Amino acid sequence: MTTETFSLCDHFAPVSPQQWRKVVEADLKGAAFEKRLISHTYEGIDIQPVYTREDWPGDDDPSGFPGLAPFTRGGAPLGGTLGGWDICQEHAHPDPAQANAAILTDLQRGATGILLRLDMAARSGMDPAKGAAAEWVGRDGVAIHHRRDLELALAGVHLDMAGVALEAGAAFMPAAAALIALWQDRGIDPARARGAFNADPLAVLARDGRLPCPLERAMALMADLACYSSENLPMVTAVRVGTGPYHHAGATAAQDLAFSMATAVAYLRAMTDRGMSVEAAARQLLFSYSVGCNFFLAIAKLRAARKLWAAVLRACGVSPDVGEGQVWAPEAMKMHVRTSKRVITARDPWVNLLRNTVCCFAGAVAGAQSITSEPFDKALGLPDELSRRIARNTQVILMEEAHLGFVNDPAGGCWMLERLTDQLAETAWPIFQQIERQGGMGAALRSGWVGEQIDSAFRPRLKNLATRRDAITGVSEFPNLSEKPLPRPQPDGGAIREAVIARLSQLGNTPEAEAAARRLGQAAAGSEPGTLVRLAAEAAAVDLPLWRIQAALVESSPGSGEPLTIAPLTPHPYAEPFEQLRDASDAHLARTGARPKVFLANLGPIAQHTARAGYARNFFEAGGFEVVSNDGFDDAQAAAKALAASGARIAVICSSDALYEKHIEQVAPRLKAAGARTLILAGFPGQNEGRWREAGVDRFIYIKCDVLGTLRELLRQEGVLQ
Repeated sequence: MTTETFSLCDHFAPVSPQQWRKVVEADLKGAAFEKRLISHTYEGIDIQPVYTREDWPGDDDPSGFPGLAPFTRGGAPLGGTLGGWDICQEHAHPDPAQANAAILTDLQRGATGILLRLDMAARSGMDPAKGAAAEWVGRDGVAIHHRRDLELALAGVHLDMAGVALEAGAAFMPAAAALIALWQDRGIDPARARGAFNADPLAVLARDGRLPCPLERAMALMADLACYSSENLPMVTAVRVGTGPYHHAGATAAQDLAFSMATAVAYLRAMTDRGMSVEAAARQLLFSYSVGCNFFLAIAKLRAARKLWAAVLRACGVSPDVGEGQVWAPEAMKMHVRTSKRVITARDPWVNLLRNTVCCFAGAVAGAQSITSEPFDKALGLPDELSRRIARNTQVILMEEAHLGFVNDPAGGCWMLERLTDQLAETAWPIFQQIERQGGMGAALRSGWVGEQIDSAFRPRLKNLATRRDAITGVSEFPNLSEKPLPRPQPDGGAIREAVIARLSQLGNTPEAEAAARRLGQAAAGSEPGTLVRLAAEAAAVDLPLWRIQAALVESSPGSGEPLTIAPLTPHPYAEPFEQLRDASDAHLARTGARPKVFLANLGPIAQHTARAGYARNFFEAGGFEVVSNDGFDDAQAAAKALAASGARIAVICSSDALYEKHIEQVAPRLKAAGARTLILAGFPGQNEGRWREAGVDRFIYIKCDVLGTLRELLRQEGVLQ
């Protein structure tokens, strides 16, 4: 028996990066190394094929250790190794009773927290019985307009065990007041109440383009909520730094990071102006990031966020030391991660199962404290029991079967991820500085600068989506034209509105409620920190509707004024342009009984045409065309006869370059004569373009061509698009 340790390194001489590159360049046989093996992110970062210690020298542990500055590796020494992360599932069924049933199922079967999304009317703080708000009741959220509605939605939930996060838009204060009143009514010890009020006025302004009051007033209300939470609710965060509106509009990872830092600094200023210390204010922030399917970029973005936030707080004079009795340093970021809505598709929604898994995996590896996974059918409407179960169990499996929660920062020390983390932080910092020079995030939003920057950054991605360089599986690549739709019944909006209005008519008209409304409306913004929250909670407790609480808060002086409006950021789901074409094709099918057709004129044996025929099929089915294919033709006459029989007015010639040279000038005129209004050749024509156009070819499709633009033009010719 030997005691020697076997090591491969002892049997192979060291190889330098220069030696490796020399061998690779020889294998490339003249192709450029930079073009073939180096990829580029939309942030302008080069991704190398191989990383070495030269890219990230680990001497002296520059990323530190989990729980210690610079907190790149996490905010707690043990990370999530003891309890994993919080599985926080979103609920938005408009009927509070049905939302409650789904909430209880989630909590009984693996979820540890819930994110309750209020409907559009409630998020806007408007009277649900009047004007446009009546149409918003029950839309895009739970119809919660009253403490009793919230009580119904959370019936049976152990509020001292399960955290409750709110998505209440501009009405964050009334919603928080209702939840505080419910905690008090249930006898929940304030020290054990868990949740997040998620006051985020800048994100509301960016997404909706509107606040019901000046930004300064909204920030003051947010700060008052933070003061109350800091003093009374130690396990609750009052303020969210959400980058969802920017991310969904097309922001890059670096822009996402910069906007989050600028938003957080704006919120810190508002809270410290209200008398809070920077440390106390920092603990009231929950950072919420959306991540897509670029796995390594997502991990690096989340790690870079922690590094940047620690740098911001150090610049604010916050000590990196953890105080006595603290387990969470003020510099350490509290992070919530959710699946990006811009990667979720309505077509072939089953692929979303994979996308969601990738996003949740990245969030867990990066050390998020809570993760929300999207149901695979989110783009189709309200999720059903199956899709909610799969979304929930995706996280349960990652935590309990894949054991991701047992490993603390598995990305730590990885040369590629450490380098990418640093590069993202370095790229985001100058953008953050630009925002600060303009006067902060509020000024940058109001001037339109944020929207302009996002639009500029999204244009290259839009081009790559249109050319399918950035492929969307099931939509722009490998579409399934015969997929069966997944029906998602819509609740009876009228019945829900009537029920809400009926409940409101029976509540909130008591002398106690009117007195509470007067006290709240008379309270000055300069009163003691937390006073407005306390008065709002008292008003909610005596059944004052949320919209009346919001009106009293917004209209109380000083600080009241006209609503603030800007141009909202437009979301850009990646699949949207192609799915619009598919929708148009479906409408054409319903209207006429047939889809627009494309005939593949495959020339020669299968081996000669199969590659380009497959490319052409994917190309046209992505636009909703029915593709008529075949096993190939030996002569032009047979191809022309089959085209005429198909009824298609668009023909695509598919074969090899050699057969193109030999047959195009005979085949093209025959196909035109047989009824091809538009004749297309699959392949790049090169120097033959003029000759083949003269023979009758109208268009060419090939890798990197404008797929989306071509499909739109052809659908217009077919009368499918206007």
